[in-house]
Amino acid sequence: MAVSQGLLYTRDHEWAKVEGDTATVGITDYAQEQLGELVFVELPKVGKDFGVHKELAVVESSKAASDVYCPVAGKVAAVNAELEAKPELINEDCYGRGWICKLKVTDQKSLQNLMDAAKYEEYLKTL
Repeated sequence: MAVSQGLLYTRDHEWAKVEGDTATVGITDYAQEQLGELVFVELPKVGKDFGVHKELAVVESSKAASDVYCPVAGKVAAVNAELEAKPELINEDCYGRGWICKLKVTDQKSLQNLMDAAKYEEYLKTL
């Protein structure tokens, strides 16, 4: 199970790659592994504001549907429309081509509650 360095993580297994005031968001390798092969992704609407830990998207596999929570407070700037036709990109490359959306961070303080890769790896050992 891969944990990518340079990203920030939530206890709900979302990741955020923060560059300036933009955060690219997706689900972790652990999350996609637990879900199994994804068959559908419900993306957020561009322009919509989300608070921390609000339901951002939904990912569905043959096993279950799971909410994806917003790791930081922000406004959706872009979505990965490729996931609508190819949800399996999350399984194949969750930290790359399988990103879900990009947020314009509206509250920098919301980043303080996220874990770095080392802390996330420690957290995974407790599950």
